[in-house]
Amino acid sequence: MTHLPRFTRSLLHPRYWLTWFGIAALYLVVLLPYPVIYRIGCGLGFLAKRILKRRVKIAHRNLELCFPEMSEAERQRHVDGNFRSVGMGVMETGMAWFWPDWRMKRWCDVSGVNEIRALQAEKRGILLIGLHFLTLELGARIFGIHTPGIGVYRPNDNPVIDWLQTWGRTRSNKSMLDRKDLKGMIRALKNGEIIWYAPDHDYGPRNSVFAPLFAVEQAATTPGTWMLAKTTKASIVPFVPRRKPDGKGYELIILPPENNPPLGSPEETAAWMNKIVEKCIMMAPEQYMWLHRRFKTRPEGAPSLY
Repeated sequence: MTHLPRFTRSLLHPRYWLTWFGIAALYLVVLLPYPVIYRIGCGLGFLAKRILKRRVKIAHRNLELCFPEMSEAERQRHVDGNFRSVGMGVMETGMAWFWPDWRMKRWCDVSGVNEIRALQAEKRGILLIGLHFLTLELGARIFGIHTPGIGVYRPNDNPVIDWLQTWGRTRSNKSMLDRKDLKGMIRALKNGEIIWYAPDHDYGPRNSVFAPLFAVEQAATTPGTWMLAKTTKASIVPFVPRRKPDGKGYELIILPPENNPPLGSPEETAAWMNKIVEKCIMMAPEQYMWLHRRFKTRPEGAPSLY
């Protein structure tokens, strides 16, 4: 059972004052009109690209590995756009945590909700596939406004951020589960709940099988999708929260449910899941989180890709 963080007086200790200052600044910024927020976010991304040199190299390398046919000029355009999304991701986190529902609905279009409600009417559990887009926080908030579910998360090392992100994410969703709480996930899915689940990160050699992802033949991929789908018979529903161009708002695209995934082995399911991951990423490639070392874990004896 996951115990969610609660607000206590210890969070007001002077050691956290700088964190609270940053939170207050973000809160004030997201009170501004959205077109202004958009310009600030893009500007912040421009600055981040000049400061986070190591992350720029990782983004370049990931794009090179996934799309070897891409020209250097095109790759550079993707990285530039990706860092604009990094800056906007900070703004969108504040929007997700602090905006009222009416303001979220004003700037966000949603498609595919009826399919979710039909599955809920059948009392079927839903494994909601939410990738690590930079719009991640905003997407979870938008989805929860229409069909609340349960999020899966990694507790933050900073207790103030841990409390705030939990508070923000449960504004329009039911609860949160630690990503290690597999029993909690299984229980919720068997009870017909929606579980937000991200299968697109590298979770290390102990928690991975290897499957193709774009041009990388052996990408470390979680076997969790196989285990959860096989155990609970949940419907698998991918969704993409996508920022519209030029500060025109957002669209949340819920893809058709996958009710009969291949479950012959963890590797088979991982390869199938990675095809869905590819499809989702290509719906908003510059908004994906290319900054982490997605291909850090390698098969035994294989050289590092970074």
